[in-house]
Amino acid sequence: MLSNNDILKKLRVAHKMRNEDIIEVLKLVDFKISKGALGDMFRKEDHPNYVEAGDQILRNFLNGLIIKLRGPMPKKK
Repeated sequence: MLSNNDILKKLRVAHKMRNEDIIEVLKLVDFKISKGALGDMFRKEDHPNYVEAGDQILRNFLNGLIIKLRGPMPKKK
């Protein structure tokens, strides 16, 4: 089974994104993360500074990616 870290890595590669791009996508949904904290999620699992990505960061990244690719949701009437 894929972990949240694996999903983030695969999306990063598929969309040819750098860490700065991911930080910008997260800013679209008002989620702030430092470059170092993000880098810790992309380390190998056996690295001492490895951090497991939680559901919140993956959810916010996916929502930000939707906004980046499709634009913001239209306002409901």
